[in-house]
Amino acid sequence: MAPNAKTRNYLESEEYKEIIDDLLDQLERNGTTGQYYIDLVSDYMDLWATKSLLVDDIQQRGVTVLYNNGGGQKGRKKNDSVEQRIKVNAQMLKLLSELGIKPVQLDGDDDDDEM
Repeated sequence: MAPNAKTRNYLESEEYKEIIDDLLDQLERNGTTGQYYIDLVSDYMDLWATKSLLVDDIQQRGVTVLYNNGGGQKGRKKNDSVEQRIKVNAQMLKLLSELGIKPVQLDGDDDDDEM
């Protein structure tokens, strides 16, 4: 199934290309090779696009949304995209961990040396 226009915009964005190139570069530098890991990067990028769409929805509709159940009940409820974004972020972090990718600590950020 082909992605819709919003999804395609993210999948074809410069940011997408930069992130996937960076992840693949980090895998290469770590000596992590194989199709399994490339597939995990692809999964990560799918989640990245999903997270971006969730962020768009939250920004557009807010953290609460109007509902009308058709039976005369109307009101506001939480935007399910907020909870889904949290779950997607958690899964993205798990994939990075599985890939062995961690943030690079800069020289000036290490407070342990001053004890």
